[in-house]
Amino acid sequence: MNRRSFFEMLGTASVALGIARTANSTESYGVEAKLKSMGLELPEAGKPVAVYVPYRITGNQVFIAGQIPPADLDTPTFGKVGKELTTEDGYIAARHVGLRILAQLRAACNGDLDRVVQCLQIRGFVNCTSDFTGQSSVINGVSELFRDVFGDAGLAARAALGTNSLPINAAVEVESLFEIRT
Repeated sequence: MNRRSFFEMLGTASVALGIARTANSTESYGVEAKLKSMGLELPEAGKPVAVYVPYRITGNQVFIAGQIPPADLDTPTFGKVGKELTTEDGYIAARHVGLRILAQLRAACNGDLDRVVQCLQIRGFVNCTSDFTGQSSVINGVSELFRDVFGDAGLAARAALGTNSLPINAAVEVESLFEIRT
């Protein structure tokens, strides 16, 4: 094989590989595609039930107001972790809260979750008994979801706090902060 043939062949292979990578990355790396591949569907972004806004954008940051889990699941999401609910129930509730956060984030990004640069902070509150110490395990439901969806960009500075009650007896409430492309 002469030198020219080799480089022509290499160039053709590189172009083909580049096209394949581009097509693959759109399918594999788009956030909506990632959610779909995980078998997840985001709910509609919830409307406020009190005097607040569901999110606030300032510059390239989106502050998501505290979200609670839905009440219409097979797994219980309301009650006190360590009493009516197990740590696993709390984890599942937190994961559903994460889906609600992503729905609000999608609304803030005009439907384009690919604008998300990274999750900056998660503050999770667990409605729990005074002797419960597994708050971190519960809030992992949100943290692991964001990591699975956004990769390392989904890992955030985080607090996992226990509290004696939450609105309407929700097991978990989480507020969050994201950086987005403007």
